[in-house]
Amino acid sequence: MDAERRALLSGLMPPLAPLVASWLAEDVPSFDCGGAVVGTKDEVALLYCKQKGVMAGRPFVDAIFDYLDCSVEWLRDEGDLIEPEGPPAPKTVIARVSGKARNVLMGERVALNILARASGIATRSRELADIKRSAGWSGAVAGTRKTTPGFRVVEKYAMLVGGADSHRMDLSSMVMLKDNHIWSQGSITAAVQKAKSVAGFSMKVEVECGSLEEAREAIAAGADVVMLDNFDPDGFKNAAAAVKSQSPHVLVEGSGGITVETIAQYMSPDVDVLSTSWLHQGVPHIDFSLKIQH
Repeated sequence: MDAERRALLSGLMPPLAPLVASWLAEDVPSFDCGGAVVGTKDEVALLYCKQKGVMAGRPFVDAIFDYLDCSVEWLRDEGDLIEPEGPPAPKTVIARVSGKARNVLMGERVALNILARASGIATRSRELADIKRSAGWSGAVAGTRKTTPGFRVVEKYAMLVGGADSHRMDLSSMVMLKDNHIWSQGSITAAVQKAKSVAGFSMKVEVECGSLEEAREAIAAGADVVMLDNFDPDGFKNAAAAVKSQSPHVLVEGSGGITVETIAQYMSPDVDVLSTSWLHQGVPHIDFSLKIQH
């Protein structure tokens, strides 16, 4: 990730203090007996990456330690591919954390958890982004809304660091009409018309479609995006080509069963977006540790 991209993402963050406060309140709901042991002595701790992966999560780590009156000096950039060196045990120093011992250790586990998860997601996102580049495909590889409650901003941010698209952030970002919406209203047309009547001109309406016929109905009703869901690769690309030949202004998204092994088979000039929860569900974490110098 280049410097311009890093600067762009750093300006994307919402105010993080309320989120940090909630994370720390979960981890320190009452007395911090371990903190009492180490007290307020000034300490410097080294932050190690111990496993190969794309580093992500710096804004959150900075916010955690800033909240605790500590400072972080980073030695590696956000989005860097870290390849720890050994022996005996591979590890690379990526930052120094300075502050009162109690505060450094209070922020330790929360910060490490965020780095581990965010870096795991960024690493998977980079893997799919690399496949996209190798295929010469110009569409977007995107995540989904199947994120961890209370942790969505971290996971969506990590997708961006890795080079993937975050997809819609929440129910207020874009209207997505899925099977339950359609069944409730009796038809795609009825559901789209109701959505358009309340969403206004500024919000796109997407419809999940299980067939080309459903996609055509959605487009006729005014959908801006059609999601062709759970198609096999050939059937998906044929349906996408049919949609684009008739309605080139409509965005075509593919979803369902897309993984690192299959995603290249779904790429086509007629496809705008391929979304998959493989980016952020069941993701192996990247191992980090924080050790006070002694």
